[in-house]
Amino acid sequence: MLELGKKGAHGVPKGVVPVLSDGAVVATLHAAHWREAATAEVGDRRWEFQRQGSRELVGRWAQEPAGSVRLRAHAVSFWKNRWAVELDGVPVDVETGSWWKGTRRYRRGDRLLAESGRTGGWGWRHTLTTDAGLPLDHAVFLLWFESVLTRRQAAAAAA
Repeated sequence: MLELGKKGAHGVPKGVVPVLSDGAVVATLHAAHWREAATAEVGDRRWEFQRQGSRELVGRWAQEPAGSVRLRAHAVSFWKNRWAVELDGVPVDVETGSWWKGTRRYRRGDRLLAESGRTGGWGWRHTLTTDAGLPLDHAVFLLWFESVLTRRQAAAAAA
């Protein structure tokens, strides 16, 4: 299981969120303050995640041209909060795991690739239980995607 740690914890710089697997840092995520964007460090690769238009979240390697896209999540239905994901061109179905808990399941056909969750009490953090075949790069993108959707829902509730 992967989980987002607390900013600046586990030996990462201040303002950087560690991605943990069994308590060990496997990646880092540095989210932009005012935009839906982030930079992720996964092994020796640096990823750029950002919003593209109003209904799409994308990811690319930092050294690639700005228009290239390797990872994509786009809104299928704004009103029903339904999304579709593509991970390196492979379509992934996104379904609601629990409306009450705000979790999602990511499937490729009949195979469950990942399931989101939360851990902690008042300061809960996102978790992602993944299939052994899901690359860490893709899992980090899905964790960022989950955090963006949660931020959007919190902003809508506050409005």
